[in-house]
Amino acid sequence: MRNLKEGSVLAVRAIGGLHVVTLSWDFVAGQSAKRQGLIGFAIERAELRNGAIIERYFLRGIKRFKFKDEGVAPGTPLPTSEHPVQSFQWGDYTVKPATSYRYKVVPVYGKPKLLELDTKSATTVQITTEAEQVKLASRKTTHDIYFNRGAAGSQAYARKFGKTKPDESKPDSEQMRWLSRGLFEALTNFIGLAAKADAADYKLRAMLYEFRYLPVGQAFAAASSAGADVAIRYEAQSYKDENEAMIAKAGIKTLCTPQKSRAGIRHNKFIVLIHKNKPVAVWTGSTNISAGGIFGHSNVGHVIRDNVLAQRYLDYWERLAAPDVTRAPLVAENLRIEPTPVPQAEPPADRMLTLFSPRDDKETQETLHWYADLMGSAQQILCMTFAFNLDPVFGKVLEQPGKTLRYAVFDKNIEEEQETRIDQARNTVIAAGAKLEDGDMANFIGEKLSGFNKNLYIHDKFMLVDPLGKDPKVVTGTANFSGASQFANDENMVVIRGNTRVADIYFGEFMRIFDHLYARYIVEKMKKAGTNDPDAGFLKEDSDWVALHFKKDSRKDLRRRYFMGK
Repeated sequence: MRNLKEGSVLAVRAIGGLHVVTLSWDFVAGQSAKRQGLIGFAIERAELRNGAIIERYFLRGIKRFKFKDEGVAPGTPLPTSEHPVQSFQWGDYTVKPATSYRYKVVPVYGKPKLLELDTKSATTVQITTEAEQVKLASRKTTHDIYFNRGAAGSQAYARKFGKTKPDESKPDSEQMRWLSRGLFEALTNFIGLAAKADAADYKLRAMLYEFRYLPVGQAFAAASSAGADVAIRYEAQSYKDENEAMIAKAGIKTLCTPQKSRAGIRHNKFIVLIHKNKPVAVWTGSTNISAGGIFGHSNVGHVIRDNVLAQRYLDYWERLAAPDVTRAPLVAENLRIEPTPVPQAEPPADRMLTLFSPRDDKETQETLHWYADLMGSAQQILCMTFAFNLDPVFGKVLEQPGKTLRYAVFDKNIEEEQETRIDQARNTVIAAGAKLEDGDMANFIGEKLSGFNKNLYIHDKFMLVDPLGKDPKVVTGTANFSGASQFANDENMVVIRGNTRVADIYFGEFMRIFDHLYARYIVEKMKKAGTNDPDAGFLKEDSDWVALHFKKDSRKDLRRRYFMGK
């Protein structure tokens, strides 16, 4: 959901996802004088129930003035009324789904110990966050989207749990529920749809890469025991031993068949739900069935309730599950069902595009180039995740100067020369996985990862093209935007066009992860260069910070304007 409210001085825009509200604001025309002496913004949030306020307080942040509230414990969030936001954007990551909130953004002037909140210039905007599940009656197709926390290496986790490693065998523990943020529960609930009293009417067809988290195996076992027809295909190369050890422990060996070995890897992570022999929904996304996938690095689970799409996934499952499957006929059928769009072509507006792999020629890489074309078509904002390598075809887009604001987030640092070329484009901003150590930034505490992962931070595979526009495009699934993912691996990707609900949820979560990692990435770069300044964690004590947000066509200027829909 999106809402824009324009006051006499400030305009404020709110974009509501599930667990995220992204706020942006700007001075309206004729109010540029209000920038003078501006020391930041205070943000007040009120939660509403049936139109009545049930709680109200100023949101809190960790950055503070150096000589104000000295002695406060590092990592302690302080109210923005005392330590204002020195930006034109803010993300509220403490909201609940299907809940109404009212945000008041207040310009702040004065000095750190003599602040003046200009309430007469404040603007208030109201937003209702998205519900986790959309009722089928409301739309022909519905999307339920679940992102895990993906940020064990965070101030919030360190404050809440210290450096205690979570116990992966206890998904109901407070630590694991905090990390899951509903992803584990949504996954097991989806499987559990086939474990009802009428379970005999249901079938589950799963195609899985890592299949080694016992509680999920037990959920499949429960569905089968209830009477559902369950069939699982699993990767038996990279994770053969781990997968088969879990399968044996869960007692589901009769439900599971190893995938036939071919070139590449069997990288899918999808489940089709079938009711009375009709496919009705599919679970897809980047989440492997492992403790790391569900609770560790950033991942998404995406439920699509659409009979046509579910049938396509079931047909794909059956092609992959055939005992005599080989690459050539598989590619031919994948391309017959969904030809790769021609170069520069827009995705269809009237349906979802399904791009199943393997599909590409190794040399020409048609689908990979089409993704790059789509990436380059963004007019205002591009957001993209890279869990592994950065293919040159995408690097070229990120290196192009222009007025499109591009964000790219990586699990780990890319090559320094390429990083420099991207930085020189001036309109592309990148971040790579990193965490803070004790002493890296004043007033911040050291952070600890979950310890579950090979990919420590990012495992998502999605692209957002102009997500805040009227015609957003979302690409999501299992493929790592690499050549191998298109010509060798088994992968599934969906392109969703024009669905602002889907785009708003993905955008809020992307910016949450990006902004979280960006500061840590910069600190890590400065440490390597020997230029780290721990005092960078403090707020500026004057209005010098403002000018950077109005430097024409700079990254902060583009962000300020585009986030407002300008």
